[in-house]
Amino acid sequence: MRTMVDTLVMIPGLGSDGAVWRRTVAALNGEVRCVMGDTLSDDTLPGMARRILDQVPQRFALAGVSMGGMVALELMRIAPERVTQLGLVDTTARPDTLTQKAVRHVTNLVVGRSRDFRRLAERSLGSLVHPSAPQDVRVELTEMSARVGARIYVRQNRAVTARPDLRAILRGLTVPTAVIVGREDGMTPVKLSQEIHRLTPGSTLHVIPDCGHLPPIEAPEVVADVLRSLLSIGIERGPSIGAQKGPLRWLGSALPVGPEP
Repeated sequence: MRTMVDTLVMIPGLGSDGAVWRRTVAALNGEVRCVMGDTLSDDTLPGMARRILDQVPQRFALAGVSMGGMVALELMRIAPERVTQLGLVDTTARPDTLTQKAVRHVTNLVVGRSRDFRRLAERSLGSLVHPSAPQDVRVELTEMSARVGARIYVRQNRAVTARPDLRAILRGLTVPTAVIVGREDGMTPVKLSQEIHRLTPGSTLHVIPDCGHLPPIEAPEVVADVLRSLLSIGIERGPSIGAQKGPLRWLGSALPVGPEP
């Protein structure tokens, strides 16, 4: 695979670290240098975006899952000229509703008072992954949540709650963009990715059957294939893929606590 850039920056979601992307990185088989964006050190989504910009090469491709997609959009607002291709995975560009804000507030209270965050993370898996997700994926996600911990989870959840409407950013995107979503995602349903696709000039929408909220770990081979195609677009078509919509593609293959949007 030849690409315009040597680096693909991957941004994890809420309550996640690089483990959520690890299987996709393996599926890419060294074809592009993958770098994990740091979302564990800041209190706001713009702060996360600026930290990542300070740590990565001048030009790079970008992919974000869940909260990571929101951070990716903040990054596109701050420095769009540095990004060559963009992948938005199981995310939303809408702000939280009042009800969603209230749920996040209650969730933070529960997490903050819990003495067993690992158990909360285990109980949340049913809302995150498809019922067919294998046990090793579930174990990895639980271990990841426990490793990130309750304090960072709460801090990130507050950052997500405070986000503005990001849809205006979508309308100005000029880089090749792939929108990816698990068909059974109950956290950020397919309709939210359809909206991102509709608002983003030239984007393509990839809906993965039998997949929940976290395709990078649930369906890594499929996600890797989409990213390969995305990274090759720049060579074939230049830095912008224009204003025509790409096709819709259907691809084979309790309180929510843990990695989520």
